[in-house]
Amino acid sequence: VQLQASGGGLVQPGGSLRLSCTASGAALGAYATGWLRQAPGKEREWLSIITRRGGVTYYADAAKGRFTISRDNSRNTVYLQMDSLKPEDTAVYHCATMTYFRLVSGRLWVDDYESDGQGTLVTVSS
Repeated sequence: VQLQASGGGLVQPGGSLRLSCTASGAALGAYATGWLRQAPGKEREWLSIITRRGGVTYYADAAKGRFTISRDNSRNTVYLQMDSLKPEDTAVYHCATMTYFRLVSGRLWVDDYESDGQGTLVTVSS
């Protein structure tokens, strides 16, 4: 499955953005799907994962309470609604499908995943 993340941009602190992850080549509904981000000089950070049918969602502490993941399998798309954005949320955001993951002590660990290539840049700045 090929993934494309979009929806990033420049937003002021406290603002909102909704990211989209659109799939082609296969049904995205066949995969658990999630979002991660990579900021300069920082480790890759998994944010949220949603199961194939959207029945269960998982959030890392960095995303809990401010970000909401959802999916529309009829549109082959997974979303990440981001509210109350902070400057430290500035990063390139990627979406990915995965086969195995776990949430341990507020942190998501993901094995064997495939992500989009370029990601979408989110900049939170006044």
